[in-house]
Amino acid sequence: MNIIRTHCIAVGFVATMLTAGSAVAQWSPTKPVRVVVPFAAGGTIDIIGRLLSQPLSRALGQNVVVDDRPGGGTVIGVDIVARAPADGHTVLLMGPSFTINPFARSTLPYDTARDFTAIARLAANPLLFSVHPSLPAKTPRELIALARAKPGELTYGTASPTGFQRLAGEKLRAAAGIDIVNVPYSGGGPAAIAVMGGHTSILLGNVSEAAPFVAIGKLRGIAVTSLERSAVMMDVPTLHESGFPGFEATNWFGAVGRSSLPPAAIERLSVEFLRALDAPEVRDGLARLGLYSAAQNAEQFNTFLKAEMQANEKIVRAANIRME
Repeated sequence: MNIIRTHCIAVGFVATMLTAGSAVAQWSPTKPVRVVVPFAAGGTIDIIGRLLSQPLSRALGQNVVVDDRPGGGTVIGVDIVARAPADGHTVLLMGPSFTINPFARSTLPYDTARDFTAIARLAANPLLFSVHPSLPAKTPRELIALARAKPGELTYGTASPTGFQRLAGEKLRAAAGIDIVNVPYSGGGPAAIAVMGGHTSILLGNVSEAAPFVAIGKLRGIAVTSLERSAVMMDVPTLHESGFPGFEATNWFGAVGRSSLPPAAIERLSVEFLRALDAPEVRDGLARLGLYSAAQNAEQFNTFLKAEMQANEKIVRAANIRME
């Protein structure tokens, strides 16, 4: 397995930060900026990208275009950015799978730590366990009891085979002592459709992807994975309060670019991405989806990504998650 060693991680994600002001003034895009989303349209990262695109376009003076490139467990989209010119005109929006794939896959067409640099962490949200209304479980305890009564029969859909949802599912499997089977899809939207169609028993996805369907009765919310209830689903309990004290699995989303980006481009993009989070339409849009700002500049996000990679390597190895 082509594991990125700790010393490689320590030198990866180099995000050289210049003082705000001079660097920001020195770089501006000269053509449209492509924001690559390695998931299908309709998922959380796609929605975040589209919320940010208008304020970013205004700030940068160029169109910001969201380009959904699902497939390969996010590898296709990530590889597009790895091969793009390092000129600041191609950015990757990503989530925890970015820091999981290096350890869950035997080979990758890029080196995650070497080939990318942090730009900004943007938002976060809890995950939601939800089911088709016909499934005979209305509470976390009932769902756990059903899974224990039918070992290996219940399936849970996730947005990718090696993403954060998968790790959260493995965490619940271990905590509850249940046998539920992962069924990966090419994004949160397709996973939700599969559960609503009765093809998969459980949806484990971002609150933003499931909440609209819960609101109209096409899905039933069972539990959220944060320590506190979600502001958009206050009637859905947490696993923490439902017999699993301390259970927490919070998703996050951010922007990265090629590691050889000019420092001035990194600084300008970081500043503008974080500034866009404060746009009223972005704040309101994130809140409606159960997302909240988790802003970090390039330097802070760099530190966060290194810690995530180290932590996820341990989880992936313990659960023997492999994607060939």
